[in-house]
Amino acid sequence: MKKSSVTAFVLLACFAAGFLACALHTDQEWSFSERRRLAQKPTVSAESLMSGKFMSDFESYSLDQFPLREVFRTVKAQVQYHVFRQKDNNGIYLVDGTLSKIESGLDENSVAAAADKFLTLKDRYFPDSRVFYGVIPDKNYYLAAAHGYPHLDYDRLDAILAEKLPELERIELYDCLSAEDYYRTDSHWRQERLEKAALRIAEHLDVDITPFDDYTAHTFENFRGVYWGQSALALPGEDLTYLTSDVLDGCTVYHVETNGTTGVYEPERLEDPDPYDVFLGGADAFLTITNPHAETDRELILFRDSFGSSLAPLLVQDYRTVTLVDLRYFSSELLDQFIDFHGQDVLFLYSPSIYNNAALLK
Repeated sequence: MKKSSVTAFVLLACFAAGFLACALHTDQEWSFSERRRLAQKPTVSAESLMSGKFMSDFESYSLDQFPLREVFRTVKAQVQYHVFRQKDNNGIYLVDGTLSKIESGLDENSVAAAADKFLTLKDRYFPDSRVFYGVIPDKNYYLAAAHGYPHLDYDRLDAILAEKLPELERIELYDCLSAEDYYRTDSHWRQERLEKAALRIAEHLDVDITPFDDYTAHTFENFRGVYWGQSALALPGEDLTYLTSDVLDGCTVYHVETNGTTGVYEPERLEDPDPYDVFLGGADAFLTITNPHAETDRELILFRDSFGSSLAPLLVQDYRTVTLVDLRYFSSELLDQFIDFHGQDVLFLYSPSIYNNAALLK
């Protein structure tokens, strides 16, 4: 009887402590680790109660605003990885201190659609330009197969593009990179490790780039990428480095969306939820880098995803302008309203996830 009383008291104390913690807990609007907005307390109404929406929203709210939520997420992830020996958590896997996201199942129709999109734009806007395309390898290319994780069929991806785009010049990048050239906690490549890739691209474009020894490196410590929060493993942060030079310091970047001008880098963005936005200000539908130090009048149009933000500054030396277009956010129907096409070099450069989800390209 005494043992039962003690057990009941302990349970009651735990319940009271939990209730008190919930009562004193201040709701948070944003999860910095997951980079998303958290559910807020739903409004009670007769309609929401009758439809069941209130209970559904309240469940999401209670899960998002639970006290010590981040602690429990980390404990759960550690148990899954190290106790139950599961190979991933929330689709994120860990190999030798590096995080990556499982992506498998190549959508061949999507890859073909992406290629068709490139051809349509070429025929409509720049039939006489030199047009190039490439695949930016993701980390999985270097990690997944070697460690038993599912992955895209990269050979098939390349074969479809080669079959559909014989008139475009392909730029091969797989052999220019390794897993060490990507952030351990993020999907993106490290700008300071892109010398081989930038040289390969420049060789095809027939331009020179600034020697990497001539750059000045600026390092932001304790960077935690998107996979850091999604994995909930609380791994150590890492360095994020961006490269400057006299040429880049003299460049200006015009952003169509804001009708404003910035520099190539925006160091104040290092304090944002995603410090990778230091490169050209992050996600942007349409922007143009102008290089007043260029010794030619050549121009480049780069159709890109987020990887292009850190690559483009490395290509500007011989170009008067480099225009970056992100077709996930900018309709291709509007291109001739913002670009005077007159024989610029054109490069389509996307990571595999974009080729595998071509419906994102407008």
